[in-house]
Amino acid sequence: MYQQIIIVGYLGSDPDMRFTPNGQAVTSFSVATSNKYTSNTGQRVDETTWFRVSVWGSQAESCNQYLAKGRPVMVIGRLRPDPQTGNPRIFNRQDGTPAASFEITAQQVKFLPGGSRGAGGYEDDFGNEQGAPAEDDVIPF
Repeated sequence: MYQQIIIVGYLGSDPDMRFTPNGQAVTSFSVATSNKYTSNTGQRVDETTWFRVSVWGSQAESCNQYLAKGRPVMVIGRLRPDPQTGNPRIFNRQDGTPAASFEITAQQVKFLPGGSRGAGGYEDDFGNEQGAPAEDDVIPF
């Protein structure tokens, strides 16, 4: 069996690198992805999904050195479920509302061109809403 997830988004925090007892580097950071659409009622909806990413080895060191909050990245990896439930990790926020954490173990992190952006709703570097290709860029399949 095989699974793979690909996300493209912006770092929501600076990377945090630490080392395992045997000296292997691991870097963690959060990535926000967004989806903008118009609902059936005609209201504009901005939907942001957060992912917690872990990167291991020499790639962890590169991520810690070159990435910072707001940088665009592409992460290719696998979802890491909660060991007890097999689902995303469920927790309560400080205000008491429920939330879920989607955790990814990265196999590859690609640093994308573009400057620093804040977390939340984004446009890509071409001025288009993320996920909405320009008319000239529509792929015919």
